Amino acid sequence: MPNPRAPFPFLVTVLVFFILPLIFFPNGGYVRFAEGGKRRVHITDDLDDVVDDEEDDTWKEWGKKSTQHFDLPPNDMSKMELSEIQAEMMKRHSGPVFGFIKLRLGVKRTRDMVAEIAMKWSKVLRTGSIGVRFMGVDMSTIMVTMERGQDMTELKEFVLSQPEAYEIKIGDQVFRRPGDPPLDQIVEKLQNERKGIENDGSTESNRQVKEEL
Repeated sequence: MPNPRAPFPFLVTVLVFFILPLIFFPNGGYVRFAEGGKRRVHITDDLDDVVDDEEDDTWKEWGKKSTQHFDLPPNDMSKMELSEIQAEMMKRHSGPVFGFIKLRLGVKRTRDMVAEIAMKWSKVLRTGSIGVRFMGVDMSTIMVTMERGQDMTELKEFVLSQPEAYEIKIGDQVFRRPGDPPLDQIVEKLQNERKGIENDGSTESNRQVKEEL
């Protein structure tokens, strides 16, 4: 005779797997356990309360206007020489300037030699990133044009370091090596020599002195 209590375990199993979840999760929440791992994090667009304190220095400097550093002139110029004041003013001159370089007098040269000197000087200073150009004018004079007046100090030091140059004149300023007499004295000396040559009758030497003067 079969046992009438045999279906009881089956009913218990059905109750556990199908009925109890509906009692504890009436909205079908038991189905959402599998969906938990698929949820995505949503970031709201309202970031007013968010504080970002990780700005780097590059970001802080971006967009700012660059500040220029100026070499201010001395406050008191009353104790300065005129040449020093002119030099200070020239250092702050940003536009182009031009001047003339007097070569050493008493040296026999041709126009080609003067042109070679001018070309050599131009190449040397351009290598040093100074925008300058030299051009021969006559047997003893070279004209110089410079893009930036701030480079005048470098130009002056370079020219006076060359053995062919005697003095450089830019505007009203004349620069020579310490101890060298003014050019007028050299010219006067050569004129006296020319007079002596004229008395001796040496035409070739006389012509050379006239060309230099």
